[in-house]
Amino acid sequence: MGDAGEGLIDADARIQERMEELERERVRQAHGRDTRDPKQVQALESLRLARTELERQLEATAHERRRVQIREALGEINRRMGAIKF
Repeated sequence: MGDAGEGLIDADARIQERMEELERERVRQAHGRDTRDPKQVQALESLRLARTELERQLEATAHERRRVQIREALGEINRRMGAIKF
C-alpha cells in the first residue's frame, strides 16, 4: 500500500504544480491585454495604411501638382494620427 500512497501523493503534487502554472499564465495574460479603445486602434491602423499608400503614390508620381496634393494629404494624415490618444 506504501507504493500506491506515494503514487497518489506524486499525482496530487503534479496536479497542484499544473494548477499553479495555469494561474501564473492567466495572470501573465491579464497583464498583457490591450486596453486601448478598439475604434481608435482601427482608426490608427487605417491611417497608417493610407499613409503607406500615399507614400507609394508620391514615389511613383512625376506630375508636380499631384505631388503637392499627396504631400498635403500626408500632412493631414500625420495630423490625424497625432490627434489619436490612447
